[in-house]
Amino acid sequence: MNDIKKIEVTTRNRNFSRIVFPFAIAETLVWAAYFYSFPAFLPIWEAELGFSKANLTGAFTLSLVVSAVLSPGVGRLIDKGYGRAVFAGGAALASAMLCMLSQATEIWQFYTIWFFIGMAMSGSLYDACFATVTYSLGTDARRAITLITLAAGFAGTVSFPSAYLLTELFGWRIAILIFAATVAIICVPLILYGSYFARLQSKAHAPKASKTLSEALNVTQNPRFWFIGVTFFLISVNHGIVISHMLPIFYERGLNDALAVLMASLIGPMQVGGRMTMMAFENHVSVYAICVACFVAIFIAGWALYFGEMGMILIAIFVILQGAGYGVLSIIRPTAIAELLGRRDFGIIAGLLAVGFVIGTAIAPTLGSIMWMHGDYDLVIIFAICMPAIALFALAGAWRSQS
Repeated sequence: MNDIKKIEVTTRNRNFSRIVFPFAIAETLVWAAYFYSFPAFLPIWEAELGFSKANLTGAFTLSLVVSAVLSPGVGRLIDKGYGRAVFAGGAALASAMLCMLSQATEIWQFYTIWFFIGMAMSGSLYDACFATVTYSLGTDARRAITLITLAAGFAGTVSFPSAYLLTELFGWRIAILIFAATVAIICVPLILYGSYFARLQSKAHAPKASKTLSEALNVTQNPRFWFIGVTFFLISVNHGIVISHMLPIFYERGLNDALAVLMASLIGPMQVGGRMTMMAFENHVSVYAICVACFVAIFIAGWALYFGEMGMILIAIFVILQGAGYGVLSIIRPTAIAELLGRRDFGIIAGLLAVGFVIGTAIAPTLGSIMWMHGDYDLVIIFAICMPAIALFALAGAWRSQS
């Protein structure tokens, strides 16, 4: 009996590393290649092609909306055991679209290409990856997701310098082609490799999906579904507003250009730091406690930013708490969903909830701009501070309805 247990543990551990590490590398590169590449190349496109910033960013917003709308369908396919085809297919589609992007000259071409990149995002970024991991690894999923995002947290660090250097050497069109080749040659094989072992693991551990779509959608009648949906929608709005308006807010608080950019660039490393801190304590605290701590951190961060003109230490507190709080929430989200709503039909459930999360991220910059136009950045910050406070009540409602 002990020998059998040892064999099971060894197999599980071997599959864990064979799933997690390929996915970690792949996610880092796909986020760098067709998410962060947009802001990395945006100034170059604006200068060389003559398109306005508003027109260009509209194409990126379209891709996010498309990704959100398709997320439930992608999740359903993963629940049905098609995660390998969806995940690898999304990356392959993105590679093809990046090749076409390198030849784009008209604004309608940008919108068409980013529409299809949005389709690729729905199948190959975090939500699809996390659904595959949760489906196959079960209780080990939280540790797997943490490790994947520790690596992928540096995607922006990979994308921006690479885009700059390759553009200086070869021009932006060749740089985009190199990004496309990276996805095709490195990411797709890694995804196929990791997905193969995820499928092996899921055969023994994954729950069977509901036979019909209507049966799977019964989850929408559960109040926990709506509580958790509101919770993460509000947090996405908070972070989207704060991040998109962070530099002008810093300038208003008295920071010069160089210092403002430096502090903004530290948000990413703080996300990684928050995730590493969570790894150290995750076996000793509940998912609910982790979420509460993150909401409190983001709430305090907002007030630190509001009073930021009183001293640089308050700006530093904002960067640390906002980065760490959101960094942990972005990876605890699938674990919270699984704990509240179960692992059965996880893909479609997480996909449905991702619609609100992504749309919140997409509308946040515009929402912040409207409030700024009718008030000032103090109003924007106060509004953002309210988001984690309300989210905390929604989260409590989700856990209370569970009990």
